Amino acid sequence: MVAESRASEYLSEQPERPAIVSYMDGVLGAAAQQGIPTEGLGDDEVKGIYQQAAQFAPPEQADFLAQLVSQNADLTVPSAPAGLAIIFLDVSEFSDGDDAFNELVDLEAELGRALRDIEPGGGVSVQPFSFALLFGQDTDFLAEVGRLFSFAILIILLILGFVYFIRPKGRMTLGRAVRRSGADIVLTMAVILMAITWEQGIGVLLGPGYLEVIGPFNEIGQIIPILLVGLGVDYAIHLTARYREELGKGRSADGATGRAISTVGVALILATVTTAVGFLTNVFNPVPALVDFGILSAVGIGAAFLLMLTFVPAVRLLLDRRAERAERLPVEAFSADAKERLLPKLMARTAVLAEHAPIPTLIVAIVLGGVGYFGLTQLDTKFSFTDFLPEDSPAVATFNTLSDEFGGGFGESASVLIEGDVATPASHNAMLSAWGNLADTENVSKFGDFAAAQSPVSVIGTLLQPTPESAGQPASAEFAAVAFANGLQPDLSVAADADVDAIYGAALAAAPDQMGQVLSGSVGDFVAAQFIIQTSAGEEGAAQLQADLEEDFAPVTNAGLNVIATSQEIISAVIIQSLSDSQVRSLFITLAAAMLLLVVNFWFESRRPFLGVITILPVVLVVLWTFGMMAATGIPFNPVTATLSALAIGIGVPFTIHVTHRFQEDRIRFDEPDDAIRSTARHTGGALAGSAFTTMAGFGVLITSSLKPFAQMGQVTVYAIGFALVASVLVLPSMLALWDGWHRKRGDAVLDRAALEAVELVKE
Repeated sequence: MVAESRASEYLSEQPERPAIVSYMDGVLGAAAQQGIPTEGLGDDEVKGIYQQAAQFAPPEQADFLAQLVSQNADLTVPSAPAGLAIIFLDVSEFSDGDDAFNELVDLEAELGRALRDIEPGGGVSVQPFSFALLFGQDTDFLAEVGRLFSFAILIILLILGFVYFIRPKGRMTLGRAVRRSGADIVLTMAVILMAITWEQGIGVLLGPGYLEVIGPFNEIGQIIPILLVGLGVDYAIHLTARYREELGKGRSADGATGRAISTVGVALILATVTTAVGFLTNVFNPVPALVDFGILSAVGIGAAFLLMLTFVPAVRLLLDRRAERAERLPVEAFSADAKERLLPKLMARTAVLAEHAPIPTLIVAIVLGGVGYFGLTQLDTKFSFTDFLPEDSPAVATFNTLSDEFGGGFGESASVLIEGDVATPASHNAMLSAWGNLADTENVSKFGDFAAAQSPVSVIGTLLQPTPESAGQPASAEFAAVAFANGLQPDLSVAADADVDAIYGAALAAAPDQMGQVLSGSVGDFVAAQFIIQTSAGEEGAAQLQADLEEDFAPVTNAGLNVIATSQEIISAVIIQSLSDSQVRSLFITLAAAMLLLVVNFWFESRRPFLGVITILPVVLVVLWTFGMMAATGIPFNPVTATLSALAIGIGVPFTIHVTHRFQEDRIRFDEPDDAIRSTARHTGGALAGSAFTTMAGFGVLITSSLKPFAQMGQVTVYAIGFALVASVLVLPSMLALWDGWHRKRGDAVLDRAALEAVELVKE
């Protein structure tokens, strides 16, 4: 099938290897030597010939063939669940840049289709794979994101219709109620979309080609609209609910607007600042994508706040002034709304825990927090570069098979970059020692007694290796003459006074392609060398492989050269370790910064700084509970879920701030503590429930995504929002009830009234 495709024109055959290498090459070679036709061979005969070939083949060839079958193979039978065939292509004539990659993708896609058409039978399938196929496939990433968010917005619109709907009362007819609710929905969504647009536009100005503060947009940044929709809906529902409540009390449109802004607006300012500061702590994260995520999130949150506190009240005021002049303002409907609506009524009933069982409620919450902390310690930390590809992609499925059966696949390689003056006797001999050290390193492939590694030393060894064409002489007699004359020894080491620069120059002239891949510079100025090592560590063993390579190349480091070991898998391992190390630090900084701001605010606002501590403690529980649910449902810690702490705090802090601020009003407005708790639960709790259910339902659709990070983020978002609601309407009211009871026993209620009169939070 390869010969029938266009790829046959690009097959790369070299003296030391054919263009196609297969796990069955031993069988084919042994059968050819014995004159046995392969067409009529049965399974038992093939197995017997395979064992003979493995037994009598030279060690390096036997090792090579063993690497082409699954690591789960049993070669005593022999039996293997999978085998590899490697096709070498020469695409050096392709154009440079993106065009070359596109040409390669087209060529390998055509070859892949030809290979898939092979039907070996017997339950055997052919699964082509290359990284060009993996990353060059049309994943429709943006289309997937667009589909998910469109579906989410649709669900949010439907639930907002329920949250904003007003029961017709007095002069309000059903038609007017629908129009009023529809106008609030349109206004809310318009402002959210405006905030997202601002965030994207400012992100461009902060990015490449402009201010260069952040990098180009990335996949993790696609989560930011989730946050903006969640926070935007929260802001809008609270502002609208308070505005309607003030209208229901008989205030004019202007008076209700001013009152809503002066009360809810204060809470929104505090929520915005604490949330933005929380996200900005990501600037200390070692992963650049998460740094950009923190900056853009803060920008988007600021935009949502400005628009919600200016544009929404302005538009609503213009509309209601006209209705007020026409005597169509539904004051009676708004007056009865909070008492008759389902969510406020349900939330009012939750106050019974704070009224009668605050201590047992807190004990249960803290115990569950401890369970969540245990879950945090059990979380897996994983990251794969295939996470942002559809799980049902054939290329991803094949890659997973390679990882499971071959420890990452025969095509896996690691590069060790060596920088410095590499063309000295000490440097050369150190690289030779490192090559020897690699031979017994786990997860490094071997050919006989040598590690499968291409380097300046290995290229020199190949040039000195006799070939059949050279009649037992070195492959390049001209190079051999120059090299030995300049101090090269038969064991590939060099004398202390050798001219390594001349040896490398001769090798570069004799094998420009091979030497050019592993040596940088020119004669007289060789500045870097590279080892390209065939490995099979996969993502699970990458961290250990990196440590082993650093140990193997210790002679090179000791020679004064800079050594850097890297691969796609090692990079993933470094990211994982960096995320794990930075998570606790970022979480502490975020919570500490939010608490400090809240303490300062409540000190200046009501001389009650401890309210800041009380307000932030439920958010700590939200984070722990969410971590616990992640562990319970098998969601790992990765670059996307690393935003969890910021997400949980970003959602939890505004929730708790709204409750605390409303309770400050109600404890002065009502003489009985239970009445104050119940009023807070009915008004603010009802708005919180509407906001939470809207966002949870809307972004629950992310769970259906074929992109694993978005599916996981959908789950985490639902967990975080649900727990933030529970903490706000059950845990925080219990804490506030205990705090209020302590102050009332001290006779501080009069002092509180005097402190709050400055911001008009007294009974009218």
